[in-house]
Amino acid sequence: MAGLVAVIYGVVAYGFTLVALLYLIGFVGNLVVPKSIDSGTAGPLLQSLIVNTMLIGLFAIQHSVMARQGFKRWWTRIVPPSVERSTYVLFASFALLMLYWQWKPIPALVWTVHNPTAGEVLDGIFWLGWVVLVVSTFLLSHFELFGLSQVFSRLFGKQLSDAKFRTPLLYRHVRHPIYLGVLLAVWATPTMTAGHLLFSVVITGYILIGIQLEERDLVQQFGDQYRRYRQRAAMLIPLPGRKFTGPKGADV
Repeated sequence: MAGLVAVIYGVVAYGFTLVALLYLIGFVGNLVVPKSIDSGTAGPLLQSLIVNTMLIGLFAIQHSVMARQGFKRWWTRIVPPSVERSTYVLFASFALLMLYWQWKPIPALVWTVHNPTAGEVLDGIFWLGWVVLVVSTFLLSHFELFGLSQVFSRLFGKQLSDAKFRTPLLYRHVRHPIYLGVLLAVWATPTMTAGHLLFSVVITGYILIGIQLEERDLVQQFGDQYRRYRQRAAMLIPLPGRKFTGPKGADV
């Protein structure tokens, strides 16, 4: 029964995550959703800056703190390990939904691209970013990243295999393609408002800090194997001619 409850919880958490991520596309791109990054009535500038920064900060703190190994060891004394990841993504979804709800638009224009071709290119980069993000999750283990593998393994009495160091496709050239996808999506827009710029700048800052924390954990987990990978693969921007060398020194 406990395993079945964990599966139901994991599926619900995954559903919330999908909704939050799909809404994020509409929110950033001003598409379809009832409340987007530039919609709504503008308020006092200082108040909007403070509220928006705090909303992103809430997401960033939750997303980073709950991902740390030390927090996980403490947290799994309270929640079963099988639902730890589901709880993490559920809390992240709630933080995003709070951001969408309380975001204050700052409509002052920073730039507007009037050339139709250039606008289409930026729109294409925007969608490319989301494709890179989604594909990158499947290149590793999409359902494990979002907690479903863990709850179903508990239900069927199976043990998840230990994490193995892998560098499939995009990961051979970029260490963090998920973050790269986010950056492409938040910066590529034909019409950049001050509110959108604030969102992009703060998200970029969070990503750069988050990468340092994440790589510290990965070095602790994989040791020299990850250190060698870090020397050969770009952090975010793939560099022409850069090759990733496998464990035995062969280019891959």
